[in-house]
Amino acid sequence: MKDLYNNIEVVSVLDPISVTDTATYSNIDLAGFNSACLLISVGLDANFDDSNKWVFTLKHGDDGTTYANVETDDMLDLTVASGVVLTIDAATKDNTLYKIGYVGGKRYLELTCTETGTIVAPLSIVLIKGHPENAPVA
Repeated sequence: MKDLYNNIEVVSVLDPISVTDTATYSNIDLAGFNSACLLISVGLDANFDDSNKWVFTLKHGDDGTTYANVETDDMLDLTVASGVVLTIDAATKDNTLYKIGYVGGKRYLELTCTETGTIVAPLSIVLIKGHPENAPVA
């Protein structure tokens, strides 16, 4: 068995809360790590549809001030358009944990959750930073 515990750092971006509006989470710092995985946990809301949805956009940058949309090459197993990495627009997509893998090489991330319509669902976001420059990290 290999040691994962000493080779990752886990950071809460958003503690579990009912989200009812658009929000941006900036200055997600990846210093000292060479990979990242965002875990987005979406709770239950039967109102998700084309008119009532969340769209998650991911940007990255070198200085924590200037950001640009990520592109497909910055992500793992994901096709990106205009920085959109996830859309929750159907009741079948709620109550699910999503894994978003980032390998873009920039120091900072900025994640925006844009709400359209009316959604009141629990949401939490956790960042797992991996491939540390100096291990162990725990």
